[in-house]
Order: sequence, then structure tokens, then C-alpha cells
Amino acid sequence: MNRLFVLCLLLILYGNTLFSQDTILDDKDRDELKINAFNLIAFKYIDVAYEHILHEEASFGISFLINAGNDDDIFDYYRQYSITPFYRRYFSKGFASGFFVEGFGMLNSGEEDFFDFNEITQETVRTGETYTDFALGISVGGKFISKKGFIAEVYGGLGRNFFSTDFSPEVVGRGGVSLGFRF
Repeated sequence: MNRLFVLCLLLILYGNTLFSQDTILDDKDRDELKINAFNLIAFKYIDVAYEHILHEEASFGISFLINAGNDDDIFDYYRQYSITPFYRRYFSKGFASGFFVEGFGMLNSGEEDFFDFNEITQETVRTGETYTDFALGISVGGKFISKKGFIAEVYGGLGRNFFSTDFSPEVVGRGGVSLGFRF
């Protein structure tokens, strides 16, 4: 009788341990908050992203980009803001990490600059036309996660604007080096 009691108790404890391990695996951190350090340094864009992990191979998220003072003459187009929802599919053994492919949509708005030389005043005059457009595109990249939840990811991709006006670019880029945390 004592042996049967001990055996039943061990089975209950062992079964409870197995159940609690499954619960721990299901309670993995599934949210991420990141800032694109490359865009901040190179282009003065504040680009933050939130990502929610659906399961070990897929996630979705949204990124918000705001121009924080980019007046360089490097590009003809100055993006003022963009809102980018995305879906990612991971192809590595880690939990939502490693190599990924991403599909995204991007609502983007900005300004195309024109430079005219005024012969009377002998000055170059800068004028601009604003645009708002929506693009669909794909990106590829890699995500690396530490045991404590620190994230570093590198990605890049292109999208095509669908409502291209005379002032919006035909192709938009998405990319950078993001740093953040999984919680």
C-alpha cells in the first residue's frame, strides 16, 4: 500500500513537472521593441518598431519612422514619415530568430526638392512638392538575440509605390540595424 501511494505520488509530481515545463515554453517572451540605430545616425530618422511573435517561425509588427531634421542634399526625396506594418517568416532553429524574409506595406509621405537658379538674384532657390503614397515590398535579414533578451537585427529591402504621382518616388527602401529588447 505504501509503495502504491509513493508510486502514485511520484507519477503526479512527474506529470505536474511535465505540464509546468510546457507552460513555461508557451510563456516565452513574445513582444519586442526596437529602434533603428542606423537610420538615426545616417539619416536623422527616428525609426521605432514593435513586433509580436505568433510562434517560433512567424511574427508581425509595425514600424513608425519620423524625419528628425534631414536637410541633406544627398537625396531628391525627403521622407517625412512612414508607417510600415510587416509580417516575418523565420528559417532558423531558434525561437523567432536568425534568417528571415519579410513582406511589408508602407504608407510614406515626403517631399521632392527642386533647385532653380534665379538669374536676377543670382541665387539658387529650393522648392519642394509633397507626396503621400503606399508601397508593398519585401525585405530579408537576420535577427540575433542574447539569453537576456537583447536584440540586434540587420535587414534591407525594397518596395514599390502604387499611387506614384509626379512627385513620389517609384521605389522606397526599408532597412537598417535595429537594437532592442524582447519582453
